[in-house]
Amino acid sequence: MDQLSEANLIPEKQSVKSYPMMGNEAIARGVWEAGARVCAAYPGTPSTEIMENLAKYPVEDLSAEWATNEKTALDIAIGASFSGVRAFCSMKHVGLNVASDSLMSQSYIGVNGALVLAVCDDPGIHSSQNEQDTRIFAKFASVPILEPADGQEALDFTRIAFDISEQFDTPVIVRGTTRLSHTRSVVIQGIRQEPDAKEFINDISKNVMIPTHAKARHPKVIERERLLGEYFDASDLNTWQKRSKKVGVITVGLVSTYVEEVLPEASVLKLASSFPLAIETIEKFIASVDQVVVVEELEPVVEDQLKVAGFKIEGKKYFSRQGELSPSLVRQGFEECGFLEGEGRPAPITAEAIARPPLLCAGCPHITTYMALNGVNARVAGDIGCYTLAAIEPLHAIHTTVAMGCSIGNAVGMARSGNETRPIVATIGDSTFLHSGITPLIDAVYSKANITVLLLDNHITAMTGGQHHAGTGQSIRGVETPRINFAEMCKAIGVEWIREVDSYDVGKLFKTVREATLYRGVSVVISNRPCVLDPMRIKGEPVAVRTDKCTACQSCMNLGCPAITWDDEMYDGQHKIKIDPTKCIGCSICTQVCPVDGIRPVPN
Repeated sequence: MDQLSEANLIPEKQSVKSYPMMGNEAIARGVWEAGARVCAAYPGTPSTEIMENLAKYPVEDLSAEWATNEKTALDIAIGASFSGVRAFCSMKHVGLNVASDSLMSQSYIGVNGALVLAVCDDPGIHSSQNEQDTRIFAKFASVPILEPADGQEALDFTRIAFDISEQFDTPVIVRGTTRLSHTRSVVIQGIRQEPDAKEFINDISKNVMIPTHAKARHPKVIERERLLGEYFDASDLNTWQKRSKKVGVITVGLVSTYVEEVLPEASVLKLASSFPLAIETIEKFIASVDQVVVVEELEPVVEDQLKVAGFKIEGKKYFSRQGELSPSLVRQGFEECGFLEGEGRPAPITAEAIARPPLLCAGCPHITTYMALNGVNARVAGDIGCYTLAAIEPLHAIHTTVAMGCSIGNAVGMARSGNETRPIVATIGDSTFLHSGITPLIDAVYSKANITVLLLDNHITAMTGGQHHAGTGQSIRGVETPRINFAEMCKAIGVEWIREVDSYDVGKLFKTVREATLYRGVSVVISNRPCVLDPMRIKGEPVAVRTDKCTACQSCMNLGCPAITWDDEMYDGQHKIKIDPTKCIGCSICTQVCPVDGIRPVPN
């Protein structure tokens, strides 16, 4: 048992302690300390570990669950808030797109029990399809957003967010980033609050957002924004480092640590929130220095608000709207604005990282499915998941990928265009299908689209590290739950042509895919082979190349399996193939595609 779960599960150890924690762990701790009772999330890097850590706390304290998508997670939290208990949900930045419909209305409604969202952005696009800035969503929805700079603030700001939510009758967003989510720092922990549950507020003018009620609530939202600005003005959550009067920096979140590192002599105002702004505090700060620059990651959210308010400041003139900031980039920006001299700058590191192209895992069951799609020359609409790597060489079998759950709808549109001569196929994973693939499949059946859907059933949420969902039969705490039968679900939707196939049976898979794409109407092929890494690592007996048989035809190399490489040694004047036994899991795919029987199991 790790230190976190031990400290939380043994009552006599529930006292103030300090531990090194990731930002996501600290956010989870803040949720628990605030006395939240209902927590829900959909996994997505960099936010996944928040809910995984919440599941370590006693079930008597809080419920923790994976929802089918982010909107469902937020709706669960909203329902708990209506019922008077503190509630929480977490997601990555693009997940807020899915949940935004509920958030925009809930901003007007407000809360009963506190309602807090943790949304983790991905500056630099480490594992996402874009790097949108959640702070713009907060302003759009007129809800406050807190931006912690380290693990301690991640815990403290999260805990305080629940108090702000109830004090100002508003949902509150706590914004993380990839760097904050996965960086460890020492965090002082507290004990859990146990706020009393509130009675349900039976007020339809507040809880039911029909147009008449919404019109009455909107002025309250605007007034709430003003009151929150006053709160942040009076709050000690903002920190003002009074140093040089010549140089002033306004910053927010994790990038404040880069500012302190690069320009320690500057006066720095680190804001706790980029919306609403502590305008009076900012005005005093600007008046106290000769020149001010705003340093913030991604969009000029603070800068634009200050310029609208009439302040003469700069920011994105020197710091890019694109990508993740770093100490070196912050230094470069300060040099451009004249805050730093270029002389004495550390020499740049010239060493280059070794190229590591992304690959599907050895034995990944999706390798053969995309080979089969190449075999029928399909036009493939892909979806979000690790199988998206099939878009690159050597498989090169996915032609579009937009966002979660888009593949089936995209395929319907391709079929409707009348401009495609190839078979049209949508590929989608099991968790993504449950997330947002069911409704477009209904539409495909309803509109009688001529498409094939390849449902890649990993038996787990594979891309984010093996989280359970409604198709795995287990909850986040390992409790047995009803398991979705995908074939029966598709049948209930109205799909008439459904086949399940083991993707390790290469011949049968190719035959099934060919038949599916020849069918007129909606056909569904369920590739029913679990992920080789989660929930358990699969490792069978490795196979080896028979160099006397190998002709170096590259049929096995075309799989893109990381266990298969060229052999440095020469055999009969040519290089042949070798298989790394430490990486090979014995899936037998390469033995089936080899045309000369040149790969066999390693003899005992």
